[in-house]
Amino acid sequence: MPAKSTRKKKTRTVRKAVKSVKNDTKVATASPVKAADDTKTTVKTATEVKTAEKKTETKIEAKSAEKKSEAKVEAKPAEKKAETKVEVKPAEKKAETKVEAKPAAKKAETKVEAKPAAKKAETKVEAKPAAKKAETKVEAKPAEKKTETKVEAKPAAKKSEAKVEAKPAAKKAEAKVEVKQAAKKAETKVEEKPAAKKSEAKVEAKPAAKKAEAKVEVKPAAKKSETKVKTKPVEEKKEEPVRELPQPRRSVAFIGSECYPFVKTGGLGDVMYALPKELAKQNCDVKVILPRYACIPEKYQNKMVYRGSFDMNLCSDGRSFYVGIMEYVWDGVVYDFIDNQEFFTNGNPYTNLIDDIPKFCYFSKAALAALNYMDWEPDIIHCHDWQAALVPVYLDTMFKDTPIGRAKTVLTIHNLRFQGVYDKKMISYWTGLPDYVFNKDALTVKWLDANMLKGGLTYADAITTVSGTYAWEIQTPEYGEDLDAHLRYHSGKLRGIVNGIDYDIWNPATDPRLANNYDLGNVLTEKRKNKKALQEELGLEVDDGKFVIGLVSRLTNQKGLDLVNEILPQLIDGNTQIVILGTGDAQYEDSFRYYENAYKGQVCSNIMYDETRAHHIYAGADALLVPSRFEPCGLTQLIAMHYGDIPIVRETGGLKDTVEPYNEFTNWGNGFTFDRYESGLLLDAINRAKTLYFTNRWCWDEMVQRNMDKDVSWESSARQYRDLYVDLTR
Repeated sequence: MPAKSTRKKKTRTVRKAVKSVKNDTKVATASPVKAADDTKTTVKTATEVKTAEKKTETKIEAKSAEKKSEAKVEAKPAEKKAETKVEVKPAEKKAETKVEAKPAAKKAETKVEAKPAAKKAETKVEAKPAAKKAETKVEAKPAEKKTETKVEAKPAAKKSEAKVEAKPAAKKAEAKVEVKQAAKKAETKVEEKPAAKKSEAKVEAKPAAKKAEAKVEVKPAAKKSETKVKTKPVEEKKEEPVRELPQPRRSVAFIGSECYPFVKTGGLGDVMYALPKELAKQNCDVKVILPRYACIPEKYQNKMVYRGSFDMNLCSDGRSFYVGIMEYVWDGVVYDFIDNQEFFTNGNPYTNLIDDIPKFCYFSKAALAALNYMDWEPDIIHCHDWQAALVPVYLDTMFKDTPIGRAKTVLTIHNLRFQGVYDKKMISYWTGLPDYVFNKDALTVKWLDANMLKGGLTYADAITTVSGTYAWEIQTPEYGEDLDAHLRYHSGKLRGIVNGIDYDIWNPATDPRLANNYDLGNVLTEKRKNKKALQEELGLEVDDGKFVIGLVSRLTNQKGLDLVNEILPQLIDGNTQIVILGTGDAQYEDSFRYYENAYKGQVCSNIMYDETRAHHIYAGADALLVPSRFEPCGLTQLIAMHYGDIPIVRETGGLKDTVEPYNEFTNWGNGFTFDRYESGLLLDAINRAKTLYFTNRWCWDEMVQRNMDKDVSWESSARQYRDLYVDLTR
């Protein structure tokens, strides 16, 4: 009987415990829909928890006395074994588990705060947040039971690993990111608070559930997102070196008869290519308008895009012509080609004046009509030489009331010798211009002729030349070409801006045509190798000690070749070699061929134009000869200096502006010069250069380095042109 009463008492005790567990489970259950299933599950759980409680009660008390953090480690495996059964049913209904899990955890937390003193309640409470964590794990990978086994194993091994897996369970989307984050910082996070107070170990288990629910772990993810944001400024820093563009922005239309690399016969082609490209870098919207010559290489012709076409009235009798527009974009510049087979089918851009006058009357008017057709209204129209000189005249008369009529015009004189002078009646017919422009102050010269360049100078808003000295010289009778008085009258709008060279083309450090590239640091050694390569190429005596003089020029009177003819035999002294490259007047071509035959191994005359050989001469010569009668600017002396050559020039035009005479007393200067146009003075300048080369080589080498260090690029010149454009359009 006592045994039976004892059993009855125990049974009653168990029933009471079961009822209390049921009540607790009902409170902890969030959704009434799943209450029945959870009650059954909780009965099983309560039985096992009760069993585990008896076994671990001693451990729990030991935990409080020694280390509560260790107690947490031991408690969790026991709890999670119970959870294994709990997770079987949530795996069947994922949606309901997700809904029920979070509210259950919150209610459990409320109960934790209400009964912090009850050990049994704490055990139950710890089981419930743990169940929350396990259920959250089921949400991430609900179908995998093997993962749950791992969950049980890891907490037994290391407390930090259990913490690691709890964090991925808190946030599914960032599981991978947080595992990496937790792997590095798990121990710090687990032991941060216990390090301060070990008694708070059990308290930390409760906020852990709150952190999982409140998604406090988003913060590490946020920090990582901040790290990604920080990588973006790193990319932006690469773009920081881009300099600020000058303001305000201006749109400029260049109109000229030639442009490198499409067609080039002289310095105009270089300017029409390099200046627009540099202006585009200085915040100018640039368009270049050119004739579509048949001689333009096919590789460019094939890339042109058709932009449209129209018919244009041209002649005074109403005769009209076709105008086609073909477009090509390169280096930030838009090139528009005026297409007309009747005018531009010849192999060369310039043939004879009778044919060229109608051709460029048509081109000047068609260029303006094309701008209107494309609906592109420039602030500035910059035209070049006589071939485009009628543009300001057309703009101020026939196009005054059109959309482009507000544009300001700039006319640049590259060579005043060529002016487009022909019979007034013929020019009047081909232009269709009103009669009042054919007066002595505009187009008319010598009563019966018309001067296209003179008309442009009259109607342009600004006139420029390619050097300051030349701007002054052309106002004198000696260099004015019969327009000196007219230019003096318009001197208020006349200014000189010296040309530059394009470093993308003319740069010894990157020039692909050279045998050996060099720069300021190694010019003294590498230039000798280029000299040897040049001597071998041209059949000259290979000797590093020879003084090599180069001459790259059009063979005409303007370039001072009559002076060279007179003194050339006196230059051949056994220590000097002369290399000539160019074509031109027959008398000079024949005379230089004669000197090559007479002085084999000392003189080489290349009667042709070869771009590659020109580069070789600049790189291999010691000095470059430019004894021009007049020189608006000159590019050869600028190229020579940049390649480490010493220029020997006459003090005229751009040569005077760019070459400072060498002073032997101060050891300063960058070339040898002479003033009057006399062969004796040219010979004297060459002899002074040779004397320095052979007797004071270190002074010569210093001058070579000064020349290479001098800025002769287009940047400064383009800035001056841009300032002019802004002044005109204020």
